Amino acid sequence: MDAALTIDAELDELERTLGVRVLYAAESGSRAWGFASPDSDYDARFIYARPVADYLKLEDTRDTIEWKLDEVLDISGWDLAKFMRLMRRSNPSVFEWLASPVIYRERLSFEQVRGLAPQCFSVVSISHHYLHMARNNAHEFLAGEKVSLKKYLYVVRALLAARWSIRRQSPAPMLFSELMAAELEPEMHPLLTLMLEEKQRAGEKTPHARIPELDAWIANAFTEVESAVQELHRAAKPSWGVLDAAFMKVLEDEGLMG
Repeated sequence: MDAALTIDAELDELERTLGVRVLYAAESGSRAWGFASPDSDYDARFIYARPVADYLKLEDTRDTIEWKLDEVLDISGWDLAKFMRLMRRSNPSVFEWLASPVIYRERLSFEQVRGLAPQCFSVVSISHHYLHMARNNAHEFLAGEKVSLKKYLYVVRALLAARWSIRRQSPAPMLFSELMAAELEPEMHPLLTLMLEEKQRAGEKTPHARIPELDAWIANAFTEVESAVQELHRAAKPSWGVLDAAFMKVLEDEGLMG
């Protein structure tokens, strides 16, 4: 299957069926992070806009579309208004979608939204998110004698992303290889490289014996990141007026004003 062509066709179909305009679509999850397994599905995430009349209705309109979910494809998206509200709150998914190395679609009008993202970035929100994600995955999936390499990598990736965000005051890249190169201690590189190679050969749920060296690194990284987040300070958010103007300009450029 040519995933890009299949996903593009699905996006065309949902536009026709639901009367929306897909502004941006990208891969999320392990395929965008660069450590997919042979049985990994495709997690396509998109942002769409509707005609302006839909935004003026008194009845609430759903701001999420779940279009496709099977063993191969997981396609869902957010309304532009929801996306921009979450962007102002520095929602981590916003920055991950925008940083994806696999982009299926991006309309020219969306560039004005992308351009506002750096003003919305909050190192406090992002680093707390990654720390919370790492804690949850470690607590739930790294407690037994046998663990999943996928979950090990999830924890390591979250901790490295927190490091990147704190040290550089910017969104972390999606590619795990880039995070490793920038934020992982050199002596850990051979171990993580072997893990990545094994995961890419094995299935998503293949159990693996615990790795004491990695367990020790994770414990130390938790201590480091937890200490660093205590020193962070929140920055001012962009005004609603700036985001409102960009939102309306997208609708105008897409011919959705009426």
